[in-house]
Amino acid sequence: MKKRSFQVLATLGVLGAATTSAHAQSSVTLYGLIDTSLVYSNSQKGHSNLQMSSGALSGSRWGLRGQEDLGGGLSALFVLENGFSSTAGTLGQNGREFGRAAYVGLSGGFGKVTAGRQNDTSADFLGALTAANQWAGGLGAHPGNTDNLYVNERISNSVKFTSNDYAGFRFSGLYSFGGTAGDFSNNRVWGLGATYANGPFVVAASYMNATTPNTGLFDGTAGTAAISPNNTPIYSGYASARTLQIAAVGGAYTFGAATFGLIYSNSKFKDLGSGAASAPVARFAGDTATFDNVEANFRYQLTPATLLGVAYNYTRTHGAGDAHYNQVNAGADYFLSKRTDVYLSAGWQAASGIDSTGRAATAALWPITASSTSHQFVTALGLRHKF
Repeated sequence: MKKRSFQVLATLGVLGAATTSAHAQSSVTLYGLIDTSLVYSNSQKGHSNLQMSSGALSGSRWGLRGQEDLGGGLSALFVLENGFSSTAGTLGQNGREFGRAAYVGLSGGFGKVTAGRQNDTSADFLGALTAANQWAGGLGAHPGNTDNLYVNERISNSVKFTSNDYAGFRFSGLYSFGGTAGDFSNNRVWGLGATYANGPFVVAASYMNATTPNTGLFDGTAGTAAISPNNTPIYSGYASARTLQIAAVGGAYTFGAATFGLIYSNSKFKDLGSGAASAPVARFAGDTATFDNVEANFRYQLTPATLLGVAYNYTRTHGAGDAHYNQVNAGADYFLSKRTDVYLSAGWQAASGIDSTGRAATAALWPITASSTSHQFVTALGLRHKF
């Protein structure tokens, strides 16, 4: 069934059942995308590999989005979004039914307030400026995705306020209540973000603070065993941090068919060995691991149907560990229609120094198994369909 037909039928059904307000209007929309690709890597634990993968460019998903007009400019809204594997049919986000989003809220002249499981403020404004969320997919995520600008981590038990647009300026704030009885601060997450857009120019900034990030942020569940969805050696040894602080700023400028973007992020894993996770390398206990990351990206709309992109990332860690990562990405996306496209995404990463495991740093493009050497090359050829 086409999305427009579904939306009209849902609207008529809700209106027919309404008994409270004659002028109220409601809608429910079914949406989603399926992304499947063939992925080649030259080294995963020392061996080349060719595999089928789900979500190399965009996470496969389906969802329901609804809105009800309450009158006087006030509306109720909700979003339920499921992530899944298009190759195995299994649930994503550690088995959650609606792991990508599950929230309800109100919107009006004051802005929008939502409560539930949702993206943090950096995703609202900075995520869209990165190559990973435009054309590179996960292969373009900053090494380890420690700044979450690839938007892999969602925030449960959270309340978020997002302002309306004021002459191009918007801002947002989020607070997560954690969920551990007797410890108000455990698993707590809060963040702020803002953006300003004026013609071809856009700039954005964000800050996030996560207490016990291994359970509060890394897709864990409060009150259960600590987990981390990413076993990359880039930061797996820092998961025991008491606090993770992430600050980021970025901007982009469009001239004709071309857009240039620049992003900087600073991630601090503080007080290692204090969180609910396996102990860090002995010499890192109590230390702070800092990641400084710079990305420069460029995309060009060659034709109405063809998008080309290239990006360079440099990441440096200091404090606990002393690693350096250089990463280059390139990609092409060709749209067969408004809803269907084929893409080619490639990434190369070189690592040096000492990583979070206390050993010589190895390359680890997201989310491929780490290389056994300091270099790794990965490419994905895929088909994506939106509905």
